[in-house]
Amino acid sequence: MTAIALRSLRKEYGGQIAIADLDLDIREGEFFTLLGPSGCGKTTLLRMIAGFNSIEAGTISFDGVVINDKPSAARNIGMVFQNYALFPQMTAAKNVAFGLQTRNIGKGESARRVEAALHSVHMDHLKDRLPGALSGGQQQRVALARALVISPALLLMDEPLSNLDAKLRVEMRDTIRQAQREAGITTVYVTHDQEEAMAVSDRIAVMNLGLVQQVGTPAEIYRNPANRFVAEFIGKTNLLERDALQRDGRLVVELGEGVTLDITEVVGKTTDGTMQISVRPEAVRAADSGIQAEVVDETFLGSHSQVRARLSSGETIEFLEFSHRASLWQRGDKVTLQLDTSMLTFFDAEDGVSVMRGASK
Repeated sequence: MTAIALRSLRKEYGGQIAIADLDLDIREGEFFTLLGPSGCGKTTLLRMIAGFNSIEAGTISFDGVVINDKPSAARNIGMVFQNYALFPQMTAAKNVAFGLQTRNIGKGESARRVEAALHSVHMDHLKDRLPGALSGGQQQRVALARALVISPALLLMDEPLSNLDAKLRVEMRDTIRQAQREAGITTVYVTHDQEEAMAVSDRIAVMNLGLVQQVGTPAEIYRNPANRFVAEFIGKTNLLERDALQRDGRLVVELGEGVTLDITEVVGKTTDGTMQISVRPEAVRAADSGIQAEVVDETFLGSHSQVRARLSSGETIEFLEFSHRASLWQRGDKVTLQLDTSMLTFFDAEDGVSVMRGASK
């Protein structure tokens, strides 16, 4: 297992900054995900760790040893690509064995390790098939086995599930997580899929415009986003803008229609000012008292419905309805909404940074 330290790391393309003076620590044996929108720098960073991309400034260290000048082949990494990169003329077993052949592993030991690797991803029964005779999910399992069979110090995965359908992605992410846990290999995983990242990761680095916005466990990032970008990118949220006011020594926010929130104990900021409130859909419920709204539409999703309603301020707010009825709400219905104040996050309206007590920076 390998611990990774990135210090003041910088990457430019034609004068354009792709990675900007980045510092990051990845712990030994953890499943660490780089998450962000297209173009945020996550794949560039992964390729820098792999040795595929040059570095303009800064250092990359494995277990305290700087490896900037070490070629990719000497870094002892296993790589799983988005497009699988299997040899079409080789069987599944021969594809897995290829990395061992380049390391001069004996035939007996190679056969044992190939069998174990294929078994770990539930592909041993299809070892003699060519890639063209395998489904996309099966090909991805072979690619994962090929990366694991060399017993790498570090496993790197670049959007490995993006070419699979929704159901197969869920199945494969479970396979990847189980295989990583059994192998105990430090893993750096790149994805733009928030649900996928939360499902597989020990910790996540949310990236945007070449910068790390926040690092934390899935629960930490979802429940305590460091800024407005993280709140909007991780899951769904409703953003309401309100003024914070000093009243009788307390800091309060008026939501409207006589509904007031006392935020003195949860917000680190003590002065008046405009705030944005992140309200997750699950923090909103229909009730007998609260904020008045009018239903805009309802989307039935099986286990629950997503209901959008318009407040008197003109803002739209989404909430979840867990009802066994085929349809609970109709367009134009009046509804009264209450917010779970323990699930709200407050941001400075100007810079979008969290003003919660103990907020990540």
